[in-house]
Amino acid sequence: MTATAAQPPRRFTRPVPVSVNGVVIGSADIVRETQHHPSNDPDRAWEFATRALAIRELLSQEADRLGIVAEPIEDEEGRAETEQEARYRQLIERDVIVPSADEETCRRYYARNRQRFRTPDLCEAAHILLAAAPGDAAARTQARETACALIASLRARPQDFAAMAAQHSACPSAGQGGNLGQLSPGQTVPEFDAALRGMAPGAVHPEPVESRYGIHAVRLDRRIEGRELPFEMVQARIADYLEESVRRRALQQYISLLAGRAVVTGIDLAPAASPLLQ
Repeated sequence: MTATAAQPPRRFTRPVPVSVNGVVIGSADIVRETQHHPSNDPDRAWEFATRALAIRELLSQEADRLGIVAEPIEDEEGRAETEQEARYRQLIERDVIVPSADEETCRRYYARNRQRFRTPDLCEAAHILLAAAPGDAAARTQARETACALIASLRARPQDFAAMAAQHSACPSAGQGGNLGQLSPGQTVPEFDAALRGMAPGAVHPEPVESRYGIHAVRLDRRIEGRELPFEMVQARIADYLEESVRRRALQQYISLLAGRAVVTGIDLAPAASPLLQ
């Protein structure tokens, strides 16, 4: 048997000190910062924390160079900036210019992305739930057999659905004949969504539908197609999106410009990976 090569140990500190124009980013500061960059990969959290601190140091040094003094303000929820955050904000407002998205630009985006501006498709559906835990194979087999028998009966006598739901379903909807009302995509479990997509209105699904809750007999009552939203209703949303996209790109370029002027060691401040821009 061939021995498996040992995996290199994960590292949580940088072999090369990280500094910006001679100001060292300390390990203790990086450790504290990692709590703001949760990740299943500790090295990735360390990387993002280090990058965030290095970028803040770049901004701080530029604010010092320009003599920027700023008054902290509160956001809509009453959270106040720190003095340093206020200086970052004023520096960025001074140097990063973001033009407003005019109506023509917004209309072009709307015309190219009409599918994004629709109300969701809706389904009116009913079901009979035969409850069975995911790990209980015997119960699920029994529930599946019962569901098959119910589906066979319902295909012959669809008018009996409400009575069968009241008698057999373990869902609270049993009291409403199994009726689930209007459902939008993602509102139910994925298996249920998939079953509804392939059904014709008025039909009972020919096979039992399995989910983590158990086994379902499913009926689609009505399909309501989503409608396109008029431009006037979404113009402000489009403008906000476009302006935010431009702001992010401009901020990336600004940080790249500052990094290009500085002496940065121990980390690559590639703008696309900046945690301040996520």
